[in-house]
Amino acid sequence: MTATAIHIRRAERNDLASIVTMLADDALGGPREALADPLPDVYFAAFDRIAKSPDILLMVAEQDAQVVGCFQLCFLPGVSSQGATRALIEDVRVVSDRRGQGIGEQMLKWAIAEAKSRGCRVFELLTHHTRSDAQRFYERLGFSRSHVGMTLRF
Repeated sequence: MTATAIHIRRAERNDLASIVTMLADDALGGPREALADPLPDVYFAAFDRIAKSPDILLMVAEQDAQVVGCFQLCFLPGVSSQGATRALIEDVRVVSDRRGQGIGEQMLKWAIAEAKSRGCRVFELLTHHTRSDAQRFYERLGFSRSHVGMTLRF
């Protein structure tokens, strides 16, 4: 794998079309997302709620002035584990034609460093049980299988 230089920054409203396109680019994400031009207002409302929260970061990775990756990083204070704050990363995506270039690894390493700098003692992620490539990727970065995830959609 060739590491490709990227720049990681907070997402801006004008990044939403790229983010939603990445989220929709597979069998699981496609049915959940609404790709339209213009994007439905629900995405902008969600972006505004995220932007107001000091405990949620919506981030993008740029390469050659193009958004090539994204993730959401949440910081969750808790009582368990002696009051540990946990970091939870979600919606990690890299555009399909840039996968295998080290972009995802750089995004995860950035997120882990950010979590450590905020005093987090646990870093967690969820991935669908059918995403075997993603699971191998996360295990290669040192993550271990631990919990069984449960979902209730409304």
